[in-house]
Amino acid sequence: MQRQVVYTRRKDTALGSHRKPRVGILESPVARRGAVGVGAVALASATLLGGSNAVADDEDTPEIEEQRDRATEARERALEVQEQVDALYQQAGSATQHYNAAEEATAEQRDRADAAMEEAAAASDQVNEARRTLGTYAAAQYRAGGGGLPDTASLLLAEDFRSFFDTRHALDRLGDAQQQAVTDFTDRQAAADEQRDRATDELNELQDREAELEAEKQEVQDKLSKARELLDEMSAEEQAELDELERLEREEAERRAEQARLEREEQERAEREAREQAEREAQEEGQPEAPPPADEGGSTSQADAAIAFAEAQLGKPYVWGATGPNSFDCSGLTQAAWREAGVEIPRVTFDQVDFGTQVSRDALRPGDLVFFYADVSHVGLYIGDGMMIHAPKPGDVVKYESIDVMPWHSAIRPA
Repeated sequence: MQRQVVYTRRKDTALGSHRKPRVGILESPVARRGAVGVGAVALASATLLGGSNAVADDEDTPEIEEQRDRATEARERALEVQEQVDALYQQAGSATQHYNAAEEATAEQRDRADAAMEEAAAASDQVNEARRTLGTYAAAQYRAGGGGLPDTASLLLAEDFRSFFDTRHALDRLGDAQQQAVTDFTDRQAAADEQRDRATDELNELQDREAELEAEKQEVQDKLSKARELLDEMSAEEQAELDELERLEREEAERRAEQARLEREEQERAEREAREQAEREAQEEGQPEAPPPADEGGSTSQADAAIAFAEAQLGKPYVWGATGPNSFDCSGLTQAAWREAGVEIPRVTFDQVDFGTQVSRDALRPGDLVFFYADVSHVGLYIGDGMMIHAPKPGDVVKYESIDVMPWHSAIRPA
């Protein structure tokens, strides 16, 4: 399935001029591949800050020396901020997944607590019904006895019903119907006590879950606040250097994606030629034709549906903890995309990575989920040609991007 991928440069809105998380320049595709070196960055910086006259020569003026020093300081500061912000965004992404898991657990615990409260209320209703039945017998005994406190009435007023039976042997003087009413009452009272205890335990557990959820939320907010502070403190020169580093890394990622696409096409061409050659040789030797490859139309159509959904979300903002329809985080987007295809996958990356079938990087197909970082804190939807659709980070939007922009972890095929 071929897709037209359009790359656009967009100013972040939620964090002012903040940029997407990047791998550090020394670990980036740029540095690893050697396509763009520090010299190119320095040259770009000099061009940004002073034009061609900023290039050193034997007759540099003090002004040019000062300009070069400022450019060097700005570049070093930009690299330092880039490394720190990237780390903070990655930590925030990991904390977001923990928050999502805590939110799921809290919702489930809230359901259990609500159910326990309803069961406790129903048990109390049963007790009250049994109490009314006993009250009917007590009133009848009182009228028949001409006054005084009958055994059944004493039973109703007793704090410990079983103690009453032990000390007065009241059941020996009750009729069968009354005995059954007392048995129902005591059984229902015990059940109600048990349900109340269970409801209390569930509510206490809910409070613990809510405290955990709040702690996870605070951790995400703290990481994002620190990243914003670092970016806000950058000078115009440092921001220009950061923009240039981002441009170089993006171009390198796009170059590698194009290289991967060409390599894949060459591999497919070689495999096709090998099949055709094998078919010709089989025909020459009079062997029966090989059966056609198995039909994978079902899973392909589901992958197409997931990708179509993700493409329809392009440009929508990343919001941590969001599952749509107006905003998404990374795992919220992939879950919603595959739900649209009729496959219910887990909510968080830690669970998504164990769903479906594990696939190697060189066997990726459109629709596969691709995971990043050692802690599996980010996920994207693979669309082919080394590209994915993903929700990157706060301040960014759902977009196309190379799968080489973050440290690779693994991939799975949901269906």
